[in-house]
Amino acid sequence: MGCPVTTRVWIDGLVHEPEAAVVSVFDRGFLYGDSVFETLRTYGGRAFALLEHLQRLERSAAKVFIELPVSLEVLGAEIEAAVAATGNQESYVRVIVTRGSGPLGLDTGFVAHPLRAIIVGRLEPPPPEAYDRGIAVVTYRTQRVSEATEAAGTKVGNYLVAVLAMRSARAEGASEALIVDGGGNVVEGATSNVFAVREGRLVTPPEEVGILAGITRWFVLGVARDLGIEVELRPLPASELIGADEVFISSSIRELLPVVRVDSEPVGAGRPGPMTLRLRQAFREKVRGVMGLEV
Repeated sequence: MGCPVTTRVWIDGLVHEPEAAVVSVFDRGFLYGDSVFETLRTYGGRAFALLEHLQRLERSAAKVFIELPVSLEVLGAEIEAAVAATGNQESYVRVIVTRGSGPLGLDTGFVAHPLRAIIVGRLEPPPPEAYDRGIAVVTYRTQRVSEATEAAGTKVGNYLVAVLAMRSARAEGASEALIVDGGGNVVEGATSNVFAVREGRLVTPPEEVGILAGITRWFVLGVARDLGIEVELRPLPASELIGADEVFISSSIRELLPVVRVDSEPVGAGRPGPMTLRLRQAFREKVRGVMGLEV
């Protein structure tokens, strides 16, 4: 018998079974997507890059004028306790802070206090064959709700653009949608950052174009530089993806995932490329070193 696999939800510091975890229908996160969140995972049963995720949550909240209800230290301790309480071998963690509940209407002046929720469940990464064979993606021309506002680059709860993008991807048999802006440049994935390899250089869009700068992206850039790989932070035209030698996406849950088809067209040799594999191995070694796990 293995360890029990459980899901737990903490709301404002109190633990609930999933079916008993409820928030008010007047909560602004529910009504308007008026919230910020973070997604992270564990390695060896411990949350990876917890401080970095919490600091990004704090920055996101500040940009949309949501006051965190507790300190980062308290929130971090709650996350660690929630992870430990599940009994999962490895866990997925979603941390959400909403502006709170109040009367209907957009005026935030009558909101009582922010609400915080922590959802911990079993980690379900992509299957091994996704890494061995690579995945297909589609491009999706749109603009994120947050791009033209003060919320640009923040992880806000209004994810309708990403939902519609992923719906389009699934309809075409793809695993991810790459968001393309009005200028024809790939900004990021619906739930990932995107990288291309061209003539030995690693290319990824810069933060200035309004991407959500992923924590995994930050680690990937670091290990690339450690390996002596030249990095270009610049706009990435969608047309360059087909002609790239390699393409991959990154996220906390998926780590580095090779892309072998874009809009049904093969990328490079149509299989995961050597730089992608090298970076993924270096990233995993970096993670294990940071977490104090055996390499």
